[in-house]
Amino acid sequence: MTETIARPPAQEPVDEDLITDDGHPTHVHDYHQFLHVPVGRIVVTARGTGHELSPSVGLWLPAGLPHSARFDPGSLVVSETFETDEHRLPYRDATVVNIGEAQRRPLLSRMGGDGPDDATLFAVLTAGPADRLPLPLPTSDAARAVAGELLRRPDDPRTADEWARGLYTSSTSLRRAFRTETGIAFSEWRTRLRLNRSLELLAQGQMVGAVATRVGFVSTNGYILAFRKHFGRTPGAYVRE
Repeated sequence: MTETIARPPAQEPVDEDLITDDGHPTHVHDYHQFLHVPVGRIVVTARGTGHELSPSVGLWLPAGLPHSARFDPGSLVVSETFETDEHRLPYRDATVVNIGEAQRRPLLSRMGGDGPDDATLFAVLTAGPADRLPLPLPTSDAARAVAGELLRRPDDPRTADEWARGLYTSSTSLRRAFRTETGIAFSEWRTRLRLNRSLELLAQGQMVGAVATRVGFVSTNGYILAFRKHFGRTPGAYVRE
């Protein structure tokens, strides 16, 4: 079921007087919820962790999970809900997922009252790798150009200063754009991209050292440390699992 939220609907145990256009306090649902923000940005907090959503990042909230939300002005929030007895969600906690064209098209078509049924949409929204790190895309010209090149060549070694010079802008402006438009710093954005790409190569059976080089890490050890920091285990352990 699709629900477009201009201001969120009251749901127990939320006091209706506490719901505003800026968000709503902690509450729970007896169904699974998927949140998408085609316009603007929101932050959903669950179990002490804030999850920042944007047009390129969505969020799964399992049934029974307490959460609250804060909306930026002008944000459009779309909620897809799925009954627990009909849909088995593979996540036990709030889980951020990337929104690509495969997910965006059915989500937007459902907003117009058309699109796939619940079962088909649920399959599309849960089809991606659960471990893939969220990677919001920047929107301004310079930052979007850098992101596009890195998506094609994650091993590109250019620094933010070098990218900025090539685009006739300042490194400060470029870094600020990544931080403001994606919620994370340029260096962290590039690391997430490289780690996400490495999952695909590991799944193909490539050796850890070769994967580290192909995605742009200076050393295998540096790749292993970054992988463990973000995924909680080494690449070798990930492959074995």
